[in-house]
Amino acid sequence: MLPVRKIKSDKMLDKIVFLLFMLIAVVPVHAYEFRNGAVVYLKKDFKKASKRIFPYSYESSDFESVNIIKVASGICPQNRKTKTAPGGYLKKINPLLPTKENIQKGRNLFVKDTKPTACKLCHGMRGNGNGSLAKGMEPPPRNFTCGKTMKGLLDGQLFWVIRNGSKGTAMPAHKFSLSKEQIWQLILYIRRFLET
Repeated sequence: MLPVRKIKSDKMLDKIVFLLFMLIAVVPVHAYEFRNGAVVYLKKDFKKASKRIFPYSYESSDFESVNIIKVASGICPQNRKTKTAPGGYLKKINPLLPTKENIQKGRNLFVKDTKPTACKLCHGMRGNGNGSLAKGMEPPPRNFTCGKTMKGLLDGQLFWVIRNGSKGTAMPAHKFSLSKEQIWQLILYIRRFLET
């Protein structure tokens, strides 16, 4: 996880000004670094920017991710040739409600409980496809933070890929390691990457 200072300002206007500053001043100047995933450089600029804009609203010991880093570090959109699920699967809609309990169970599966390897190892903690095992994978793991990539993915397609794997990729089948309910919980959590 990249350490990035957490903004603790209660003033919404300050947060909006900061985000606008990041989008207008930092993002265009560092487009090349973003494209190549050199987020360390962005981290340095983020610290400088946050000190200037919010000198009273951060603490150095409290770190968490920032959307700009999440989007910048994964490939978006991804050029995929994933086989389309059979019609019966494509029509499937997640039967589970996105309750805190279901989303937390999905998170646990993503982070640690899925076997043989946790999803985060390939897809990354932020779901951006930059997990510790992703280097050198061709095609790279799916970037769940990319709206352009995820917009057309139906729940049934995700269910089918998780259950049966994806031929020609490193994505394994989980039909024997995850129940149908667990797959649906995992999908609820995966969909949250676009919301955060």
